[in-house]
Amino acid sequence: MAFTPFAGRRIAVVGLGKAGLPAALRLREWGAVVTAWDDKPEARAEAEAAGLTVAEPRDFDTLLLSPGIPHIRPRVHPAADRARAIGAPIVVDVELLFEAVRASGSRARFAGITGTNGKSTTTALLGHVLEQAGVPVAVGGNLGTAALSMPILPDNGVYVLEMSSYMLERIAQVRFNTAVMLNLSLDHIDRHGDMAGYRAAKLRIFASQLPEDLAILGDDDEMTAEVAGLAARTIHVSGDHACPGGIWAEGSLLRDDAGIIMDLAEAPTLPGAHNAQNVAAAAAMALHLGVPRAGLAPAIRSYPGLPHRHEQVGVIRGVRFVNDSKATNADSTARALASHAKVVWIAGGTGKEGGIEPLTPWFDRIAHAYLIGRDGPEFAATLAREGVPHTLLDTLEQALPAAAEAAWAGAADIVLLSPAAASWDQFTGFDQRGDRFRDLVRQMGAA
Repeated sequence: MAFTPFAGRRIAVVGLGKAGLPAALRLREWGAVVTAWDDKPEARAEAEAAGLTVAEPRDFDTLLLSPGIPHIRPRVHPAADRARAIGAPIVVDVELLFEAVRASGSRARFAGITGTNGKSTTTALLGHVLEQAGVPVAVGGNLGTAALSMPILPDNGVYVLEMSSYMLERIAQVRFNTAVMLNLSLDHIDRHGDMAGYRAAKLRIFASQLPEDLAILGDDDEMTAEVAGLAARTIHVSGDHACPGGIWAEGSLLRDDAGIIMDLAEAPTLPGAHNAQNVAAAAAMALHLGVPRAGLAPAIRSYPGLPHRHEQVGVIRGVRFVNDSKATNADSTARALASHAKVVWIAGGTGKEGGIEPLTPWFDRIAHAYLIGRDGPEFAATLAREGVPHTLLDTLEQALPAAAEAAWAGAADIVLLSPAAASWDQFTGFDQRGDRFRDLVRQMGAA
């Protein structure tokens, strides 16, 4: 018998990108009456070729709106206006996945990870630990596999979902059996209005939890650490100080109240105090989900790491080349700089509000900076004021050879691409920027 949890429900899917089109097809498979729409003609053509009904949505019961499309700020999409006019909820795909899983009778659990930085690493790490423990797992959400492309898992399965603020502001009934908010720093203010709005969106990850669930708060960030009054059992995690009742790092040792869990020096893909907190969060969630304590260390040691997140892409003439292209804001770059005593730094692109001013405490770790992209001149002005050696260039193709020569001359043994900026001025995304860096390093090594 066909599984049709949305039989007869009229669902408008707006935004037919890498998650939207598969979502529309899955919802149709699950019995929904789907109307698909995208403002781009080529996306509409692809949907039509897949046999979907393509039209500007007018009458529907639910609006599945791509997370990247605003429904309040900075401008309201017409589909969101229509949803409000007819009283239809505006949801994200995770909401519909949760509904489908429960409609199937599965009691599979949900683990949610959010924060300004570190959520992708924590998501991938938790998925890896669960997989190593033999738990049926699906990993995705804002990272990797879209929610409605995931299978229905059995009762002992776990959905490990990275949740952005854009997604969280559109959930209503999703219950995360365990959830973590790692940290908060200035980001997405155009979407949420101010920092209070951004924080409120992130906190929705805990909204449907029950007392038997586990809420985890990063203790290395004041705005996160001070959260109180959550319904679930709440613990704190840290990469650099004790959190009794939670999990934390003392130097390189990961531990909890029961003692040492492992030496993080044995996990080379997870360097720095920021990653120590990520590991602590993943470990706490894994324990809550039933992974044996003895299984944590072997799984964490074998974690392969994620592309573009402090990814070592080559060693040439004794110099390590590290791709941290995912660092699209200063807070993320601070974590990379804090992991090394001295680096030759490549940065720049489309800077966020405040530029690289927040990195001032780590400027003494920069042997020389090579700055690229639209806001390279702004970054150069900040470094000049602080007396940091720097060179203003234009492209990554120019910066990498110059940075390599400086490193080979003895400036540092690491060339770090950690841009502290978005990539839209020169690339389609941080991933294309990181791929280009990796390719250039390989070409240089082969020369």
